[in-house]
Amino acid sequence: MFSSLVDRLKLSVERRFDAEAIVHRGRRISYGHLWHEVCALAAFLKERGLGREARVAILLENSPEYVAAYYGTLMAGGIAVGLSTATKARDLVNWLAHSGASWVIVDAQHPELDEVMGAANPMLQFIGVGGDRPLIKPLARWDDIMATAEVRPYSFDRLEPEQRAAIIYTSGTTGRPKGVTLSHRNLASNVESILAYLELTPEDRCLNVLPFYYSYGASVLHVHLAVGATLVLENSLVYVHNVVGQMPVERITGFSGVPSTYALILSRVQLHTYDLSRLRYMTQAGGAMAPAHIKRLKEQIPHVRFFVMYGQTEATARLAYLPPEKLEQKLGSAGIAIPNVRLEIRDGKGKEVPRGTVGEIYAHGPNIMAGYWNDSQATAEAIRDGWLRTGDIAYMDEEGYIFIQGRGSDIIKSGGHRINPVDIEEAIAEIAEVGEVAVVGVDDEILGQTIKAIVVLRPGAGVSATEIKTHCLRRLPAYKIPKYVEFNAQLPRTATGKIRRFLLAARN
Repeated sequence: MFSSLVDRLKLSVERRFDAEAIVHRGRRISYGHLWHEVCALAAFLKERGLGREARVAILLENSPEYVAAYYGTLMAGGIAVGLSTATKARDLVNWLAHSGASWVIVDAQHPELDEVMGAANPMLQFIGVGGDRPLIKPLARWDDIMATAEVRPYSFDRLEPEQRAAIIYTSGTTGRPKGVTLSHRNLASNVESILAYLELTPEDRCLNVLPFYYSYGASVLHVHLAVGATLVLENSLVYVHNVVGQMPVERITGFSGVPSTYALILSRVQLHTYDLSRLRYMTQAGGAMAPAHIKRLKEQIPHVRFFVMYGQTEATARLAYLPPEKLEQKLGSAGIAIPNVRLEIRDGKGKEVPRGTVGEIYAHGPNIMAGYWNDSQATAEAIRDGWLRTGDIAYMDEEGYIFIQGRGSDIIKSGGHRINPVDIEEAIAEIAEVGEVAVVGVDDEILGQTIKAIVVLRPGAGVSATEIKTHCLRRLPAYKIPKYVEFNAQLPRTATGKIRRFLLAARN
């Protein structure tokens, strides 16, 4: 196995020097050109004293520059800290301080940049990508670094497997930042495991809409570059028809999304009307996708291999996958453990439970994080004897397939019943007029909690709350019928597409 992502990229460059690595807004970046920019940035950072495991924050949208910034940081021996471009200055400054970043590579047009520069550590150094607007203090220019770099092979130091390589912030943006810290071994091993089941080739061309600062998006980036494939970048789903329309034009063979990605596509686009004959595989992670949506997707593009996947940032990205040939038989399952990873279901005392018994998922493997950055207490709570406590509640069937029942914090406790909101969401999602749905518990003086369903209808569709409750009555026991049904234009989500359930729990 390769010891680092840089090793894998170098091999792809040697094999695919003139082939397209990144396509973005009309630019077609070859592996050779990408490697030149990676080496140029690494040399620049090293010449200016970047030390081993020094942190370099990256505040860019998905672009060739983001990729070169990430891999250049790794090559120089630093730790890449990807930050959300949608985040406000207050949280960005907090992340920068918590990580102890010494450099920030940033879009020079970022609306929060002046405020970040004014509030961040005055020793922090900035590299600006694009734009030439006046700023409160000077910064190095990406284009200048690239233009003055020597065109020569860059001899980089060996990257040790246990050397820390990346920090991904998952929550706690203000009071207590939670930075998942990943080693080169974590990143390389997860890439190898994903490639083992996804079977990518250099001829694959993936249309990517997932942000690279998010662990799922990062894994899509790394696995495709590792085999010399091509990534076509689309950074917005506002015009979803245009995004899908790129698939036949760019000869797309692969696509990845979270449940909301597919819900949006299914509500706005008739996939069977496009020439998607080259599309070979689709992957889904980032939360449970309604089986009804999976069925609709397969009905429109039956030839495509659809991979349901499960993972966590703390596991680098991936923990389990559902083989496409098992999709119908195991519909609703998150799959089996990926190669080189072990999964167990354990009770509250940490003891493994029999198959079919509900408990918490524990995971063990070379992809499990090095820990939370500068937070030994949180690390000790999450990792027990080398096993990651995921916090996800599930059972495992006799064949080793896991069926997630939700997160412990999502379970609704109503009148003595413990209710998995996914059961109700899946039932409501069967209604043709429903585009998306989220179910939460709201406070109730008598029952403790009662059930509220928040429904987003497909464009032009109409269905009443009574009709939704009647459908649920046909599919679910009485104690799982929503007391409240609310219609919203959209569901509140994080920048990575996960539903912000706590915002939905307030009873109107």
